[in-house]
Amino acid sequence: MILGLAPAAHGGNRTGRIFTGDRSGDFLFASLHRTGFANQPTSVSRDDGLRLHGVSITAVNRCAPPANKPTPEERDRCLPYLEREIAVLPTLRVIVALGAFAWDGALRALAALGHAVKPRPRFGHLREAPVGSFVLLGCFHPSQQNTFTGKLTEAMLDAVFERARELAIR
Repeated sequence: MILGLAPAAHGGNRTGRIFTGDRSGDFLFASLHRTGFANQPTSVSRDDGLRLHGVSITAVNRCAPPANKPTPEERDRCLPYLEREIAVLPTLRVIVALGAFAWDGALRALAALGHAVKPRPRFGHLREAPVGSFVLLGCFHPSQQNTFTGKLTEAMLDAVFERARELAIR
């Protein structure tokens, strides 16, 4: 599972599929294609033929928050949806958290499902945290702020998805 913050106002919120039609998605889907998780390197609309293999994409929040900064109340209101998504995926083993907000949301959802971790692991790129029967894998978010500055490169993102595959087949 790939977990983001929320659908972008001009991407997933507009197109109806998270990370579709925005630059973060362009960076993400290209990597998913290179690492064998997607049949094509781009996604521009819900009916563009994109097919994911062995991965799902979701978000902590269900709507685009103002200024891309969800409040704790918004996060908490949306968290039960994430909990249910995790619970209905019986073969789910790895959650790739795109950014610290997604990392925190994953830890909260997993705790609500009975998989609390003490001490609480800190977010970091390629950081791994075992949480019950899951592994939480940290990744910098593929936002322009990170990709244009080189904080997240194609090779770094590909390494995350290659590691996720290794963890999933253990």
